[in-house]
Amino acid sequence: MIDHIIFIKFAETTTKDQLQEVVNRFKALRPHLTGIVDIQAGINFAEKSKADYQVVLSVRFEDQAALEAYVSNSEHQAVAAYIREVGRVDSIVVDIEV
Repeated sequence: MIDHIIFIKFAETTTKDQLQEVVNRFKALRPHLTGIVDIQAGINFAEKSKADYQVVLSVRFEDQAALEAYVSNSEHQAVAAYIREVGRVDSIVVDIEV
């Protein structure tokens, strides 16, 4: 299995409602993706976070092929476009085999 984890930092102008919408849209991807074991998303509330990455997204895939299909999936691309639209400043992506 593959865990795909994304930490996203947004502009100061991005609202809490927009952050929540990112979370909602990401979670709504599940029925549009194949090879998904689990999908999670939430707003980071850690007070010790110095990097200010406000949103964390996580998908567990059955295998590498499912991860590759996700990257080019049109529904995923639409969520990625929304993330950029509402002020994505930076992101960290981590893929690990579990």
